[in-house]
Amino acid sequence: MADMVRISGADIVTSVADALQYIACFHPADYIAHLAAAHAREQSPAAKDAIGQILINSRMAALGHRPICQDTGLVIAFVKVGMQVRIDAECALADLIHEGVRRAYGDPSNPLRASMVEDPLFTRRNTRDNSPAVVHTELVPGHALHITLAAKGGGSENKARFTTLNPSASVVDWVLKTLPELGAGWCPPGMVGLGIGGSAEKAMLLAKEALLEDINMSELLRRGPASPEEELRIELYEKINALGIGAQGLGGLTTVVDVKIATYPTHAASKPVALIPQCAANRHATITLDGSGPVQLEPPDLSVWPQITQDAVAGHARRVNLDTLTLAEVAHWQPGQKLLLNGHMLTGRDAAHLRMVQMLRAGTPLPVSLKGRVIYYVGPVDAVGDEAVGPAGPTTSTRMDPFTEEILAATGLLAMVGKAERGPQAIGAIARHKAAYLIAIGGAAYLVSKAIKASRVVAFEDLGMEAIHEFRVEDMPVTVAVDATGQSIHALGPALWRSRIAAARQVPDAPPG
Repeated sequence: MADMVRISGADIVTSVADALQYIACFHPADYIAHLAAAHAREQSPAAKDAIGQILINSRMAALGHRPICQDTGLVIAFVKVGMQVRIDAECALADLIHEGVRRAYGDPSNPLRASMVEDPLFTRRNTRDNSPAVVHTELVPGHALHITLAAKGGGSENKARFTTLNPSASVVDWVLKTLPELGAGWCPPGMVGLGIGGSAEKAMLLAKEALLEDINMSELLRRGPASPEEELRIELYEKINALGIGAQGLGGLTTVVDVKIATYPTHAASKPVALIPQCAANRHATITLDGSGPVQLEPPDLSVWPQITQDAVAGHARRVNLDTLTLAEVAHWQPGQKLLLNGHMLTGRDAAHLRMVQMLRAGTPLPVSLKGRVIYYVGPVDAVGDEAVGPAGPTTSTRMDPFTEEILAATGLLAMVGKAERGPQAIGAIARHKAAYLIAIGGAAYLVSKAIKASRVVAFEDLGMEAIHEFRVEDMPVTVAVDATGQSIHALGPALWRSRIAAARQVPDAPPG
């Protein structure tokens, strides 16, 4: 027993809490380097602007020690316990990690948004502290405890896909068919993790773990592949980017900065394949406890971030006064046009929309009028200090699609602001009611919050972060995604850049491959 290493439960809790605070505010340096390179080579103005906003937001979050994204994530812990480790605690290892989550997300100096709900089928009550984490534990040789923590946003987590292919079927073909079907709700540019082999649950776990590996695609392209797996990574990287989806689905050269693959032996009759995308809020870190005390991670050097100014990404934008906005003005907006919003807007997400539709169907007046207003699909982080609101980036808009027709028809709402594309159902409603849909940049939550000068809850306070707020904004940057006629930039942009990439590569039929 003399060879055993004793690690206190208190040190585990403290280390997990500190690491979660760290990853909420700091991107990994490898992601910033690859994203900066993507920004430098991007030729699509809309995509370059989006990547620029993500990079500015990342540097601001690091400097201000505030969350990169308002969706501070579902916590996933991959724990490797050395077999010569003894944990001094009176509760389970998973419970220690759950307590670390509670402390991190409730830190009054930098509160993180609580997004976890218990009873996923019925009440879906928010746990209010973002616990529990999802914990995967493995016993390994050694004298240390290794914990890799990731905070996975709902927008990208919802886009995870699984299939079981025939052994002779092409993984590349399935990925190229599946990825465009995901839309832009996973906030590209990011990464794609593939888990191949094992069983259904093993493949999903492999894909998620693969996303935690160092990003090294630039090095791989320079030196060339050294194995069939690396050849496959390069092929998928090039063919995914040739789809022209681009940053935020606006059309462009970079949809992914890397493709990661992890494999495991499988049954001779099977080829399980899991695909999990990682959004622009790429958050993870590994801590190693060896019995010497809690672990504290060191912030990255600020020289990692490129010097991009807000003026450089603003471009030519039209200022809009939300307090005097009319249908006639909305009718003149064009897909891809940049706007700077000023004045008062409302907020509302899934729970608020469901409640409003239920009230409309029951003939009950809404607690706040939507007539002539703009609504922002957001669940902000709590404010600290003199902030009006914490990081407040957009949520995935397709979740509001089932409510769009009833809301527009009954209320006189003029426009909606969210993230990523809208589906045919919502686009049809927008066109019928001559409204518009605008997007803010997913992954730029702290940057967006700086345009919000005042905030107050005006309805449904019991819904917490999903309550309806009224924001007063100054020069909040957005892009017209669907105009009053139903034209969508998420259809026009990728199609344009797919054809341009195909022409540049002299490939006759887009998508290339």
